Amino acid sequence: MSLILLGIFVAVALMVLGQKFPQLKAYRWFIIVPLILLAILVSMVKIVPPGQVGILILFGKIQGSIPEGLHLVNPLVSMELMSIRTQEIFEHAEAPSKEGLNVAVEVSCLFHLDPMEAVRVYRTVGPLYREVVVKPQFRSAIRGVTVRHEAKDLYTSSRELIANEIFEDLAEDLKGRGIEVEKILLRRVQLPQLVVEAINSKLAAEQEAQRMRFVLEKEKQEAERKRIEAQGIQDFQRIVSQGISEQLLRWKGIEATSRLADSPNTKVVIVGGRDGLPLIFNVGEEPKPWKKD
Repeated sequence: MSLILLGIFVAVALMVLGQKFPQLKAYRWFIIVPLILLAILVSMVKIVPPGQVGILILFGKIQGSIPEGLHLVNPLVSMELMSIRTQEIFEHAEAPSKEGLNVAVEVSCLFHLDPMEAVRVYRTVGPLYREVVVKPQFRSAIRGVTVRHEAKDLYTSSRELIANEIFEDLAEDLKGRGIEVEKILLRRVQLPQLVVEAINSKLAAEQEAQRMRFVLEKEKQEAERKRIEAQGIQDFQRIVSQGISEQLLRWKGIEATSRLADSPNTKVVIVGGRDGLPLIFNVGEEPKPWKKD
């Protein structure tokens, strides 16, 4: 549009100059017409950069949107660009907990504009939808979630759960606004120092209790192992005592005496030993006196 106006201005200027300088009068239309045509042609070309969408406006009325790339449109149409790339907003807030404590939290939100909803967002909110819609809803979602949880939940492993709740609440609020929430990052939580010390003391006590339960369980398992081992030894002794008879022992003694008698060493054999077995001694050894039981 501005180029067309510029072309008209140049044409008028040349016409005025033609009246003052007659030698230019014969050539002015060869200059005016191409300039106007060039201005119209350039005004028809609209280029939308990557990651953006163009909103077409004609005489204050939205005509639609065009995606990224080169487009030929009505030369009288103006274009407003709106980003559809991922954006991040960072919020540092003093949010109340379930107990009424003020907790300092730092949370960031990743979001983007839905390209299919760009026209509606521009019409209902405008290009400043980030400040008008996203930030206020983000603050409200943070406070709405923290007030449902105790301070220790914000400080311990429940932080991921809290971030997911903020995501769900914010995504639901912005769903009808044409804005898609991608992720919520709970970066930092700062509690009052007394609360931090109390939480740390409680966590230390819980860890000590878990350690003692582990030690007791280990000792219980060791006692069970020893009981099973003792029972096994007892069963072994019982089986062995039942399987060894006096006749078996006497037979084993006879076998041992036979093997000694067959050996090449010189021996002294005394018949009439205890249990009816002969006594065999190597030569040079004095027989030990036999004691009656």
